[in-house]
Amino acid sequence: MMMIPRSNFDLFDDIFGDSFFKKEDKMMKTDIRETNDGYLIDVDLPGYNKENIRIDVTDGYLTINAKMNQETTEDKNGKYVRRERFFGECSRSFYVGEAVESEDIKAAFKNGILSLEIPKIDESKKLPEKKYIEISD
Repeated sequence: MMMIPRSNFDLFDDIFGDSFFKKEDKMMKTDIRETNDGYLIDVDLPGYNKENIRIDVTDGYLTINAKMNQETTEDKNGKYVRRERFFGECSRSFYVGEAVESEDIKAAFKNGILSLEIPKIDESKKLPEKKYIEISD
């Protein structure tokens, strides 16, 4: 009987250690820095085109949606043994406050990194003043 050392071969790790089973591998890697005036967000989006990235602010949530289309080129010289590149759509949301609007955010995309500048806005100054209805006797 031949013994295979456990440290060199583990079928369980080979199968479930694959990136297919790791949700965080497909998620947008993000760094958030706080400054005196606001927040700087850097999101890794390698391989994405600027035209396929959408950013919006709704009900105080900043949502980044990125889409990558699969190329349908046919290779007559062979078939894929393994494909690790991601094709599809992914998104992330961050709470930025209800006073922040789309016009307040600056965005840039360079070398596969989406950079966002979000200002700190005092919500008490931006929100409309509440008006109460007077109750009569």
